[in-house]
Amino acid sequence: MQPTLQQLKLFESVARNKGFTRAAKEVHLSQPAVSIQIKRLEDRLGMKLYEAVGKDFVLTKAGEEIFTAARDVLGRLNQLRGSLDSLRGETAGPLRISAVTSAKYFMPFLIGEFARRYPLVQPTLNATNRAGIMSRLLAYQDDLFVTGRVPSDIPVNAVPFLDNDIVAIARPGHPLTKQRRIPLTRLFQENILLREVGSGTRQAILSLADENGIHFTPYMELNSSVTVKQSVMAGLGVGFQSAFSIEIERKAGRIAVLDVDGLPLKRRWFAVYPTNRSLSRAAQLFVEFLSGEAADFLENLA
Repeated sequence: MQPTLQQLKLFESVARNKGFTRAAKEVHLSQPAVSIQIKRLEDRLGMKLYEAVGKDFVLTKAGEEIFTAARDVLGRLNQLRGSLDSLRGETAGPLRISAVTSAKYFMPFLIGEFARRYPLVQPTLNATNRAGIMSRLLAYQDDLFVTGRVPSDIPVNAVPFLDNDIVAIARPGHPLTKQRRIPLTRLFQENILLREVGSGTRQAILSLADENGIHFTPYMELNSSVTVKQSVMAGLGVGFQSAFSIEIERKAGRIAVLDVDGLPLKRRWFAVYPTNRSLSRAAQLFVEFLSGEAADFLENLA
């Protein structure tokens, strides 16, 4: 018996999320409903697809085969939708975008402008950390992936479209706000507020410290850029953010950008997609919009 498309979708999500809880949330179903469908898939195939080893979710050999096949099938279906749109000559249909959390401060404005130009396009935006982006990229879950660091171990096309400066931030009134050209060694003597494991900003700061021979222990690890900003404003320590993400708070006088040697880190934002996947007409036009107009559009918006 062949698995159904719905069962493949659910199993791909369960396998990628290494369990039922996050998968159920992702597909907007209850955990029991997802469990029942996976059990039916196992019954249909007559094989166990996973084992629970303590708290770990481990795929069997058959599960690994089904997982690989599910990714191929779902990715090909997404590609087919884009190809059909192109053949119709339409700029319509879904435009699925995943972006690292720091990009959520400007991506809605860019998507909104694009949607006004092409009202038949149905955009969605998923914000996650870098680890989440890599997981979704490997699963071909979206058309485009917006990140500040191009993956080196996955064949992708990467189109730069915007500067991404990572700055050090503190609450106004912090003693370091009165200093200029603060040495990195002095900065890292402060209580450092760092993003969680899997964050691109975290990795950039750890690399910066390592390159300068600086060893430190984070005072707090926080799971979102919003929490970092709130913690900085509460006076808990010094954090690091994309300049885009703190613009409102900086203008309101609630966050100060520190003048630090070696900062800001000069990076770029990239629109990334797998080399073995063709873009839909909507995705292709959106990439052209990003590379040609995004910087000017956001500057005029400010």
